[in-house]
Amino acid sequence: MIEIQQLTKEYKSNRTNIRAVNDVSLSIKKGEIFGIVGYSGAGKSSLLRCLNLLEKPTSGKVLVDGVELTSLKAKELRKARQKIGMIFQHFHLVSSKTVAENVAFSLKAAEEGKTKIKSRVEELLKLVGLLDKKNDYPSQLSGGQKQRVGIARALANNPTVLLCDEATSALDPSTTKTILQLLKEINQKLNLTIVLITHEMEVVKEICDRMAVMQDGRVVEEGSVYDIFSAPKQPLTKRFIETVLKFDIPKNVLERREGEIIKIQFRGSIAEEAVVSDVFQKFKVKGNILHGKIEYIQDIPLGIFVMEITGEPSEIKAAIEFIKVRTQSLEVLRGVA
Repeated sequence: MIEIQQLTKEYKSNRTNIRAVNDVSLSIKKGEIFGIVGYSGAGKSSLLRCLNLLEKPTSGKVLVDGVELTSLKAKELRKARQKIGMIFQHFHLVSSKTVAENVAFSLKAAEEGKTKIKSRVEELLKLVGLLDKKNDYPSQLSGGQKQRVGIARALANNPTVLLCDEATSALDPSTTKTILQLLKEINQKLNLTIVLITHEMEVVKEICDRMAVMQDGRVVEEGSVYDIFSAPKQPLTKRFIETVLKFDIPKNVLERREGEIIKIQFRGSIAEEAVVSDVFQKFKVKGNILHGKIEYIQDIPLGIFVMEITGEPSEIKAAIEFIKVRTQSLEVLRGVA
């Protein structure tokens, strides 16, 4: 659906070139929600704006639905952009226009008739749950409602792609959750391809199918959200995931423990099996769970537990080896002398 080929974007500043996007290549499938994660300055916003050529790439190609946007003339590009909707962190609504008028804006730009515009605006406002607010002004709306207007406006011309530029960063956690749920519903109902940039891993975990992690203009890791959460490879990715799946055991708690401290990760169907229970039945060891939780990512369970094991050294060693074989993911946080 979207092909990004060796894309580079440079900006000139004080006689030097700043390379915001550095030789990025990505393939985004039709109908998926693709997340691009990175800290401020990583290049993710520049990359997103190159996808609809709000920023013209310095080099490389952008293809959407088989059309190479980077080769189009101005008139052709304007037409192609109608199929690429975009929503923004700070909404970008026109304060002097009503909700209905804000949504109608792009329809008027596409020179649609008044009857069609009225019908389409009401259809969209119903979709985002704001039909009763159509005559209100942006100043009368909450942040979440403003973003719903932004979503409705972005969908006006039946786009095949929706670009989301930090769409939930200005919202509180509760409102963020409702907006993400709305985006997921729209994705499923309209088979819309969504590209979402964020610095919040919780957002990616909530709705994305696949993701890329950016650092210094480059993509340093890419894959399914579940695979990256369960087995991150890059230090940056691991730091991001720790913001969602962090398991800090206070040092004084560890010092009071006499046994071996292990961290176990249960992936997929293993998370629903009685691995720990089997250990206690098979080996002469005792266990004490110090920390643990099961997260569901793309409806697949990912369990992480920190546990103390006590017993004879030979039994502890055998128990740990058994868990390693069953889970394929065990880390000894503190061994016993």
